[in-house]
Amino acid sequence: MKRIVTYNVNGIRAAMNKGFDNWLQTVNADIICLQEIKANEEQVDVSVFVNQGFHCYWFSAQKKGYSGVAIFSKEKPMHVYAGCDNPLYDGEGRMLRLDFENFSVISVYHPSGTTGDERQNFKMQWLDYFQDYINNLRKTIPNLIISGDYNICNKAIDIHNPVSNKNSSGFLPEEREWFDKFLESGYVDTFRHLNKEPHHYTWWSYRANAREKNLGWRIDYNLVTNTLMDKIKAVQILPEAIHSDHCPCVVELDI
Repeated sequence: MKRIVTYNVNGIRAAMNKGFDNWLQTVNADIICLQEIKANEEQVDVSVFVNQGFHCYWFSAQKKGYSGVAIFSKEKPMHVYAGCDNPLYDGEGRMLRLDFENFSVISVYHPSGTTGDERQNFKMQWLDYFQDYINNLRKTIPNLIISGDYNICNKAIDIHNPVSNKNSSGFLPEEREWFDKFLESGYVDTFRHLNKEPHHYTWWSYRANAREKNLGWRIDYNLVTNTLMDKIKAVQILPEAIHSDHCPCVVELDI
C-alpha cells in the first residue's frame, strides 16, 4: 500500500515556519508531491525531511521565489525526470516525475490564469501540451499517478458558488471541458471515485474569512491512469492542515 499526498504549500519556507515539517511526520506519507515551493533546494534545510526518511527531489523555477515542484519519497526511485521537454514550461518548474518499478508519480503545478488574458492563454496552451505529453508518456509508463494543483474546478460540486464563478479563471467552460476530456482519455479523479459528497475543497481565498466559512474550490487532485482504478483504496482531504491557502489531498493505492 502506498499513501500519496499532494500539497500546494504556497512557499515551502513559509510553510515550514508554520510547522509543515512537524506535520509531515504525523501524516504517514510514503510519497508527498509539493507544488509552488518558491525556493531552490539550497535555500531550505532539507535535513529535516531526510531525517524523516525521505529522499528529496526538487525542480525549481528559474525565477526566484516563483512556482516550482518537489517530491519527497520514502522509497528511492529508479529514475527521476525533471520537466516536460519544453523550455517554455520547464523554466517555470511545472513538472517532476519519479519512476518506480510498477508505476510513476508526477508532481504537477498547472498555471493560473487569474492575472489576465495573457496568462489564461498560456494556461490553455499548457493544458493542450500536457495532455499530449502525458498520453505519449503512457505508451511507455502505463501506470501513472499525476498529483498536483490543476488550478481547475472540474464540476459544479467542486466550487462553493458555481453560478457567480462561471466566468472566473479556474471554472471557465473551456477549462472544465479540457478536464472532462482529459479524464475521458483514460484517467480517474481518485477523490470523486470514492467520495461523491459536496463541500470538499482544497483552496480558499485569504479574503472574507473564506476558509472559516468553507467557501472554497477543489483544484488539487490525485489523478491516476484507469489501469490503477481498482487499486484506489482510500481518499482524504485534510483541511485542518493550515500551512498554506491550499490543503493536502491523500490517496491510498494498493500498489
